[in-house]
Amino acid sequence: MISPKHRPPLDHDFLPAVLWNRDYAARVEKTPGAHPLAIALVRGDETVSVFKTRVLAHTPENAATNIRYVERLVKFLLWQRGGFRVLIAGDPEIARAIAEIYSPGGARAFDHEFMGRKVYGRTMEVAACEWDALPESLELSIPLGRNLDGCRIGFDLGGSDRKCAALQDGKVVFSEEIRWDPYFQTDPQYHYDGIRDTLRRAAEKLPRVDAIGGSSAGVYVNNEVRVASLFRGVSDDDFEKRVRRIFFDLQSEWGGIPFEVVNDGEVTALAGSMSMNDNAVLGVSLGTSQAAGYVDPDGHIRPWLNELAFAPVDYRDDAPVDEWSGDAGCGVQYFSQQGVARLVPIARIDLPAGMAFAEQLVEVQKLMAVGDPRARAIYETIGVCFGYAIAHYADFYEIRNLLILGRVTSGEGGEIILEKAAAVLRDEFPELTLQLRTPDEKDKRHGQAVAAGSLPKLR
Repeated sequence: MISPKHRPPLDHDFLPAVLWNRDYAARVEKTPGAHPLAIALVRGDETVSVFKTRVLAHTPENAATNIRYVERLVKFLLWQRGGFRVLIAGDPEIARAIAEIYSPGGARAFDHEFMGRKVYGRTMEVAACEWDALPESLELSIPLGRNLDGCRIGFDLGGSDRKCAALQDGKVVFSEEIRWDPYFQTDPQYHYDGIRDTLRRAAEKLPRVDAIGGSSAGVYVNNEVRVASLFRGVSDDDFEKRVRRIFFDLQSEWGGIPFEVVNDGEVTALAGSMSMNDNAVLGVSLGTSQAAGYVDPDGHIRPWLNELAFAPVDYRDDAPVDEWSGDAGCGVQYFSQQGVARLVPIARIDLPAGMAFAEQLVEVQKLMAVGDPRARAIYETIGVCFGYAIAHYADFYEIRNLLILGRVTSGEGGEIILEKAAAVLRDEFPELTLQLRTPDEKDKRHGQAVAAGSLPKLR
């Protein structure tokens, strides 16, 4: 019986993952027969993340609870850290159950296909492992950006706009935001022409272009597009022929100058780290989806996915389901424009059927501006859920600073989200000392593009 101190007004049955896990850990501590369990995630570059925990004795009365705990843990780790091979040591029966769930015919078949073929180009596998055979943790720490010399272009590709900045020795001499609609465009030439146009506009404001850096939602490995929502309307065949190496083609047009593209979440965290002059930053953007990125205590990034949009935060059985992955209780349903749209009918706000999520957010923001209590309840709900999610994230990241941004956090509604999240952290998790931060107006306008422009080193 888990009883949160704060209840989201429009989502009263929300069951915070962090409280469920802590309740489970408390049971483990006082129950005879509990034992260690370890999960190793092996990525395509042979780096390894290892997560160690303890589970109840895997008796018939504990089996369902154990599998629930370990399956949700594996799910979170996969979308946070990535991996195509999952090795579980400490309990072969639990390992077999998780392997069945993450099989082509299992409940998590989507994750099996995504983490295997789409991200790493291999078949995903989950297997039992002897404790002595468990691989040791091997994490890379990669310096990211902070290069501001020369004439640079930085760009950021979002689901509703593309931003760019022209930089000369670190000074912004031009910035621009252009609306576009990439999600359901079937011809990749639309995307190519849009990005090319953005680069051209910025280049016109510089005496020369020495380097180009960009950010975009999705998974990118060495500038190669592996998975990206921007290209969801493109067929698999066109994706392979014209999208996977789209940034290499653009780099060729610019004479092969240094050109780097990474996930927008990483650049969000980098922008926060640069503006705050501090590290251990988790950046979370509540926008079209939920983007996230992490700069570690040394100011570096790791080869993790940080796709928290699809990491579970709500453990109730009937949590809202994401139509893309088919899973329930994941962040995208709570901390994005889609999350706002989910709450609109619950708040008894009547909007036209089929209205786009971005337009629904605008309507809610208008209602918030005139003090409508229904709109306020939406933001309060998001804030309470987000507070519990932050505490959950802190169990997997070392965080000193949490940078929060995105269209959902604009205006008075964003202030309510932060206020409610801070209250949850204060009342439920006083041991957490992380700072909640939002970008100032300068960083909102330029921060992401400036950080992206700092990615490449000049030759």
